[in-house]
Amino acid sequence: MTEQRADAAPPADPATAYLEALRRRLTADGCTLTSETWAGHLVVVGSRSDRKARWIGTKFQLFVYGAVVPQIDETAIAEFTNWALANAKRRRGGVPGARNVPTALPALISTNVHPPAAQWATANGHVMGAPVVARPVTVETTPEAVRTTMYRGRVIYGGLFTSHVLEKAALYFP
Repeated sequence: MTEQRADAAPPADPATAYLEALRRRLTADGCTLTSETWAGHLVVVGSRSDRKARWIGTKFQLFVYGAVVPQIDETAIAEFTNWALANAKRRRGGVPGARNVPTALPALISTNVHPPAAQWATANGHVMGAPVVARPVTVETTPEAVRTTMYRGRVIYGGLFTSHVLEKAALYFP
């Protein structure tokens, strides 16, 4: 029998601790939280809708996906991004394309990120069919540091919302 101290929680690995902190940041910013499963991994899903006068009445919908995986390679981040795009397309409200812009921030979190996966995430925004834009995020966690990579440039579709997306990404993925 293994004994554990009742007065202390078992230490979490850095990736799991980061996911829990992401959950807290999403909640603090007013996101609605749910969960899903992707490839056997629990996915925290945060969603919110915003409108601003300068967006000419358009509703911006943001979907944030976070999952801890043992390692992140190009295949994993590409598959997770495609899954998140399809999920955001299914979750979005309103009439597709009619003053309704959904964007996804699919983030894989791990202590082992392959450099080509981080490069893939920073290469560009990704679009799926009816306009849903994704900005994939890789988060490499170690006990000493966190390294977050994502595309921070403009996209053709949804470019009006770039500064808002980057502001939220900086808040959620410090």
